Amino acid sequence: MLATCLALYAQPKDIITSRTYPQGYFRNPLNIPMDASGTFGELRSTHFHGGDDYRTQQKIGLPLHAAAEGFVSRVRVQIGGGGNAVYIDHPNGFSTVYLHMDSFNAELTKIVKAEQYKQQRFDVDITLTPEQVRLTKGQFIGNAGNTGSSGGPHLHFEIRDTKTQRPLNPQLFGLRFADKFNPTINNVMLYELNENPFNEFTPRKSLGVKSIGSGRYALTQSSPIPVSGKFGFGINTIDRHRAGGFQNGVYSIELFVDGKLISAAVFEELDFNTTRAIHSYIDYPHWKRSKAKVQKSFKDPGNPIEILKTLNNNGIIELPKNKVYAVKYVVKDVAGNCSELDFKISNSINGTPTNTSLKGTLLAHNTKHSFSTENIKIELPQGVLYSDLDFVYTEELQQPNTYSPLHKVHNTLTPLFSTYSLSIKPTNLPPHLESKALIASVDGGSEGGKFENGWVTVNTRNFGDFYVAVDTIAPTITARNLVNGKNVSTQSKIDFTIADNFSGIQSFNGYIDGNWVLMEYDPKNRHLWHRFDSSLSKGEHTFKLIVKDWKDNEKVFEARFIR
Repeated sequence: MLATCLALYAQPKDIITSRTYPQGYFRNPLNIPMDASGTFGELRSTHFHGGDDYRTQQKIGLPLHAAAEGFVSRVRVQIGGGGNAVYIDHPNGFSTVYLHMDSFNAELTKIVKAEQYKQQRFDVDITLTPEQVRLTKGQFIGNAGNTGSSGGPHLHFEIRDTKTQRPLNPQLFGLRFADKFNPTINNVMLYELNENPFNEFTPRKSLGVKSIGSGRYALTQSSPIPVSGKFGFGINTIDRHRAGGFQNGVYSIELFVDGKLISAAVFEELDFNTTRAIHSYIDYPHWKRSKAKVQKSFKDPGNPIEILKTLNNNGIIELPKNKVYAVKYVVKDVAGNCSELDFKISNSINGTPTNTSLKGTLLAHNTKHSFSTENIKIELPQGVLYSDLDFVYTEELQQPNTYSPLHKVHNTLTPLFSTYSLSIKPTNLPPHLESKALIASVDGGSEGGKFENGWVTVNTRNFGDFYVAVDTIAPTITARNLVNGKNVSTQSKIDFTIADNFSGIQSFNGYIDGNWVLMEYDPKNRHLWHRFDSSLSKGEHTFKLIVKDWKDNEKVFEARFIR
């Protein structure tokens, strides 16, 4: 039956699901009303969002509670990413995850700190046994914060299938945000596909959209849209929970042609192993150029994602008759609020496809490839490409202050699923700089890499313009509240700002009186600090901080202090 947005179909029970979910088992992990700044499946720059983001009233330190009984199976401190994180396994086969925490409860803090001192590093990932930390529903586990790659104070909350570790949409478990707003449809894109691989040269036509009532949309062009040959559609759509609220992701997108379901994308479950394939799910070249995210209703042949639950002929449409067809998009949020867009297309079976002749070498997406010249070697494993690639490479003159020609490896408009090996032969690289050599890109700075057997090699996920450079400059250390000889008896911690100009921070280690001490780090603001332990004796002490970048350039800060 053709989906519509009539009231009969606007209830949560009518959203697409593949299983039933326990209701009322999990509680809100915060003690304040649930309010979303981000939702499951939302389109991020490098991944699909794997959980719901709970607003914390722009505060750090709100208490967090176990969403249900269980045990802590994992606790993690990560530089970037999820920051401070707790994972709880529950007896019903699901796990809950709490990211960006400011601090852990006393029991977890003791476990984490012991492991940090054992490994002598800030970032640790600890697996716990079921007997170590058992929890009751609602038990305090720590405080919400802004650690890791968080862009502001909030709780990132996930519910996972414990066995597969795949994240599931938390709102399906009854943890719903108040939402009475229909999704917003911004525009539709028409793609002329025919037999050509999808890429930046694929002919596109943006179709303007207008609202004609609550949850109902039409094209700004009233006459049927002409189509021919093989084509596909994409849609730019978002959801809001309130007027003027955050732009969140939708739950499902269904595309119909004359009542036949062509494609259905459903954000019920994700797979962390394939989440980077968001770059194939969206129109990546269009996003790179405009920052607008169009969700394609067709699938590239090398895209491994599973959110496209229904996919007729990979979503590629070819119509048999020279006539007018009815197209319908139905978009729902997880609360069942629904919007639909109806328009007509006029098919011509005698249409002439746009000629897009090869500009380089055609590389099939489903096999591995090797490419080399005197100065460059490229190894593309099977599975790195989403579509067949019209590969183009050129070498240009060496630029000042570099150690190789400029190698233009295809372009930055082509996404890759996994890494490939890139090797560049340096020119005029002195032996004493070989250990400092790396591969850099014109757009992104350091890619990293290592000199070996006359080549600099790196594994990268990017195409672009590359060259060999060196990094001989040590990181910088700026003390915020410590000078030599200072009495710090009234301070709870000592603070620093650390930065690196090129290859990035590899490690930082602090020592008091020659003994390693824990330094905590927030890369968002380059903040590094040590909290004084109550066991530190009164009197004079020495402090030493060593910061090293990825080319082993080292900076040392030393000072005496009185405690």
